[in-house]
Amino acid sequence: MKVNDRRYKQAAEVVQSFLAINSAIGKLVQRNAASLGLTLHQMAIVNTLAPVPNLTLKELAERLTTAKSTVSVNVDELVQAGLIVRVTSEQDRREIKLSLSEAGREKSRQSTENAYSYRAMDAVLTRMSADEVARVLDTNRQILAELENHEDFLHHS
Repeated sequence: MKVNDRRYKQAAEVVQSFLAINSAIGKLVQRNAASLGLTLHQMAIVNTLAPVPNLTLKELAERLTTAKSTVSVNVDELVQAGLIVRVTSEQDRREIKLSLSEAGREKSRQSTENAYSYRAMDAVLTRMSADEVARVLDTNRQILAELENHEDFLHHS
């Protein structure tokens, strides 16, 4: 595909639109975290532990696809803030499990209730018909599936 090709320009326009949407949503998520006195990483940790307590640091880092050292620093800060508790595993005394404290569960609840990105998206979607929303979701699923199918190509080109 050549740079001046119509399909190339169209592909670039679609990619740019997804990047712009991702950026706008990212700003809303950042605003939500800041309103709770958390960083984006800390909010992700709290919201990951809420439905799945008793994770090890390694398991948490894997779920977040983030370096264990980065997660460790943030967990330390959340422990100091009283949002996470560390508990020694009864099966393996060397293993430390991480769970939310009551204050941490409350932060997670507030995060979900205050989710600016969800509220903003809801405002956009209320202006669309149910069929339009269904088409957007279907198209996004198709694009994602195709991109995942081309992952090998993308890594080897």
